[in-house]
Amino acid sequence: MKPKVVISYGFRNEVIGQFKKRLSDIAEVIPLPEWMSSESLQEIRNAEVLVPLHEFVGEALLEHAPRLKAVSRFGVGYDRVDVEACTRRGVYVTYTPGILSHAVAELTLALMLCLSRRMMEADRYVRTKWAMNGKAMIPLGNDLQGKILGIIGLGRIGLEVARRARAFNMQVIYYDKLRRLEAEENLGVKYVSLKHLLKTSDFVSLHVPLTPETRHLISERELRMMKKTAYLINTSRGAVVDEKALCRALREGWIAGAGLDVFYEEPVPLDNPLLKMENVVLTPHMATHTVETRRLMVATVTEDIRRVLSGEPPLNLVPEQKGKKFHIQDKN
Repeated sequence: MKPKVVISYGFRNEVIGQFKKRLSDIAEVIPLPEWMSSESLQEIRNAEVLVPLHEFVGEALLEHAPRLKAVSRFGVGYDRVDVEACTRRGVYVTYTPGILSHAVAELTLALMLCLSRRMMEADRYVRTKWAMNGKAMIPLGNDLQGKILGIIGLGRIGLEVARRARAFNMQVIYYDKLRRLEAEENLGVKYVSLKHLLKTSDFVSLHVPLTPETRHLISERELRMMKKTAYLINTSRGAVVDEKALCRALREGWIAGAGLDVFYEEPVPLDNPLLKMENVVLTPHMATHTVETRRLMVATVTEDIRRVLSGEPPLNLVPEQKGKKFHIQDKN
């Protein structure tokens, strides 16, 4: 019997197909819905690797997976995996750092351009009114050139955003727990306090993981610090922003608008007030949704799975497990 790799049923069919193709010689790939159902738990009991999408992997699930050797996250966010619980059980937690930075940075700039050049409004105008009016009557947009971009979190993705913003001749400032001296020297970005960044930026872009420290990092206090002409961009995690406070800020004009790829609840409920607002651009958590990036993500995840099933430590451990080596052969 080949070892079992359980993958979320929520992945696109082509992604599931790529997993099966890349692992067919060494494992049986099983897509499962509703992992806490009795039917799914029967399969998970014999699983050696889990590949979740939106599923939460914590004690409640882990206690049903005695043979588990690894939890492989398809992306860089792993806030829905209890890393401490996995470590106690000798279960590796892997992710895919680096390879998706370009795609996320591109979507970040796309959201900025949509907001600054009123792209959504322009699209609706062309479809419904332009032919009747005979000339373009939408309000003027704004250049990115010369504007101040404030990046919160200058990690891999934040750096890629900074590089692209500099190509638009934007001024880039950043706030991070750590100074990035090399980036300051090579890219001309400037380190500032969070308060200064919020008060002076024309665009505030979030690139931090979701942790207890960053949950609601942007709330009413921070939104009120921003300029009335400023835009908030979030391609990190929805809960980094207090969504209720953001809705109020957008409704009452504390800020000019927002570009959001992530939300507190996903999929976004149809009664969410964000859906009715004209000063937001919304995308469905699609920052990594490119053919090239998804192929690289599948390749990275499956390579680590192959290593784990062969008794080797994976290459892309989450930071909390760096340097650890578990005796996974004891679970066979």
